[in-house]
Amino acid sequence: MVTRIELDEPRCIAAGQCVMTAPEVFDQRDEDGVAIILEPVLAPEHVDAVRDAVAICPAAALQLIEEPA
Repeated sequence: MVTRIELDEPRCIAAGQCVMTAPEVFDQRDEDGVAIILEPVLAPEHVDAVRDAVAICPAAALQLIEEPA
């Protein structure tokens, strides 16, 4: 299984919850605080933290996608 994360940038409200939950995967742009994805294809050890980030995103701007390898 390949797990990746997608961000709907226009929906992002720059709350930073994803960065605090999974700093290995997310960061924020300096100019406006909008999230950026550092690692779109997730290493297995990051999947649980990213699931948490998806669940707590106040703008529902993140989507976790699981595909067969």
